[in-house]
Amino acid sequence: MNAKHSSLIALSHRNFRLLWFGLLISMSGSLMRNAAILWHVSLLVPEDRKALALGVVGLVRVLPIIVFSFISGVVADAGDRRKVMLVTNSAMLAVSATLAALTLAGLDSLWAVYALAALGAAIGSFDGPARQALFPALVPREHLPNAISLNSLMFQTASVLGPMLGGLIIAAAGVAWAYVFDVCSFLFLLASLLLMRDVPQRPASERSEISLRAGWEGLKWVFGQPLIRSSMLLDFFATFFASATALLPIFAQDILRVGAQGYGLLVSAPALGAMLTSVAMVPLVERIEQRGRVLFAAVGVYGLATIVFGLSTSFWLTFACLFISGAADMVSTVLRNIIRQLHTPDGLRGRMTSVNMMFFLGGPQLGELEAGLVAQAFGPVASVVSGGVGCLLATAWIAWHTPQLMAYRREQAALAATDGSIEESPFEPRRCKER
Repeated sequence: MNAKHSSLIALSHRNFRLLWFGLLISMSGSLMRNAAILWHVSLLVPEDRKALALGVVGLVRVLPIIVFSFISGVVADAGDRRKVMLVTNSAMLAVSATLAALTLAGLDSLWAVYALAALGAAIGSFDGPARQALFPALVPREHLPNAISLNSLMFQTASVLGPMLGGLIIAAAGVAWAYVFDVCSFLFLLASLLLMRDVPQRPASERSEISLRAGWEGLKWVFGQPLIRSSMLLDFFATFFASATALLPIFAQDILRVGAQGYGLLVSAPALGAMLTSVAMVPLVERIEQRGRVLFAAVGVYGLATIVFGLSTSFWLTFACLFISGAADMVSTVLRNIIRQLHTPDGLRGRMTSVNMMFFLGGPQLGELEAGLVAQAFGPVASVVSGGVGCLLATAWIAWHTPQLMAYRREQAALAATDGSIEESPFEPRRCKER
């Protein structure tokens, strides 16, 4: 196949390839740790407090994101993004090492687990914008859609491997060793970052200052772009209402009765569906014409699958629903990322990503708290089913109020990919071209 048309063309670029493989291993460890934390928490509380305790995990993770995301994007746009990643991932390695050491020593404090989860989320709020802003600089602009698809494939592959291996490790050796694996996984990413050569550096004139003004400018720009704003709102409301994964320990232990290994399979089911779908999306994404309509349809399928999952008492039906929800979410994720990356100037990528983190991570984390509260009051089934219904209603409302996103087509992405004017910052009008 001609390299120009290869579905793996972005991986032909050395620095992107290094980052891609490093993140694959590191993300597997991080997602294993996330699943292990939920299982760990479920073991530390009485049965009658389990749902609420699991919901609080989402709260302690989202609060640092809300607090620090405003400035973390500014840091990514002002500094060397590769160096920011080196610092943040070294710090997250230290947090995971502390969690592993305390657990091996017999940690039985719920609040210590919460505190370390919150600290990891705080550091991660600085890592996400730097990472998302770095990888578009590692490939030519015409290869960016392919890089986005491959990046999604990497994340979903890690989402399958991490929880699945985590379930096996927890069942065989205990929660602590899942944390140990996470510590080791960071070393691969740090090595990948150190091995990069000739990473493109932005001139000082294109870097933002580290100030509240710069953060406000980024926020103002994002909310002034209907396509980007509505795609973020769609992501937030869908994941807020349909974030049922925090309740999976309850379904695995009390409803389906499948234990730690079954829990690992259920946690990895959405990622397995997403991974297989992302493999298909790599060559197919450029052929999707009605991208807005496909985006909304995918979110609708996500909500329907969540409803059936909540009603299921069969392990394999539950697995299938989670698999379908992950596949639908993958389609939505790729299309939303293409819209945001292609329509954001490079000088604003970090700040756009930090705002998006509040939606992308805030939605599911706050959704976990909402799911836990509803489950505590009305039971896990009512929590999941009502969440799926809420997802469908929110999707319909956004589709009605944002016709620009519903009507989004492939031609608009192609125009953005070739229009050099979007590389310029809207806060430097003298350098912008007339549109």
